[in-house]
Amino acid sequence: MSEAIETPKAGWRMKVAIFALCASIFAVLWFAVAALGTKWGWWSWQVGLGQMTIGTGPRIAFAAVIISVIAQVIALIKAPRKQAFILALAATLIAAFTLFRLAGMGAQAAALPPLHDIQTDWSDPIQYSETLMAARAAQGETNPVLDAPTVPEYAEERWPGTAGRLVSELQEEAESKEAGKGTVYPTLESLYFDGAPSEVAAVAEQIMDRKGWDIVSSAADGANSIGDVQVEATATSGWFGFKDDVAVRVRSEGSGSRVDIRSTSRVGLSDLGANSTRVYGLMVELEDRADGRRAP
Repeated sequence: MSEAIETPKAGWRMKVAIFALCASIFAVLWFAVAALGTKWGWWSWQVGLGQMTIGTGPRIAFAAVIISVIAQVIALIKAPRKQAFILALAATLIAAFTLFRLAGMGAQAAALPPLHDIQTDWSDPIQYSETLMAARAAQGETNPVLDAPTVPEYAEERWPGTAGRLVSELQEEAESKEAGKGTVYPTLESLYFDGAPSEVAAVAEQIMDRKGWDIVSSAADGANSIGDVQVEATATSGWFGFKDDVAVRVRSEGSGSRVDIRSTSRVGLSDLGANSTRVYGLMVELEDRADGRRAP
């Protein structure tokens, strides 16, 4: 009578591997909860981004990496090794990816200038409507909308040499090529069209609406007292729910129209290039859809 062969089990070593996997998954969930909790209004962005993501998050991710590596070593002590080691390896990969992702975000923030207000023409700043300014105030904006904003003093510690400088100057530098370096931001500039301001504004509104932005001021509202047609919208980020306000100003220029665009974050010192990317994307699409050009 043959005896059943019983497969040896990893025992407590498997439990350590499972614990490591749980720790890695917890690290991922921590960042998801931090972001979504901010978006859903469970806590302020200072808590969700500042304390949970930037403050505590890296420690949790690093701890998960250490636990996972230890679990791998323990899994290799003796046979059976395969199942415990695979679980520990999976835990290590998850935790390491999370940590590297954080490091990448930190490097990106350090490489980009501390800007949260971007526009195509700082010599004639776009003015947001009273409706949009009221919405910013109601949310408790920390970034005032100014004609000539400067970088606050507290930015000096993280971005040396930027405190007190004009945002317009930093944007220009980020868009220009330096010796041995490429551009940090794409070049933003005014666009020119043969169509009437109302026609161009209507196309801009269609593009903004299709992007899922909340329209605040419509092209159908018509020209203001000085003849400008301005379309405004609010773009909301996916994870944290950060709101950035966008305005497209269309005014008569000869027999056609001139378009300028502004995008301003309501909170946060650095937008990680989001506003520049948004304005440039809108520029390119509007230029393509309405046959625009970058010279009068």
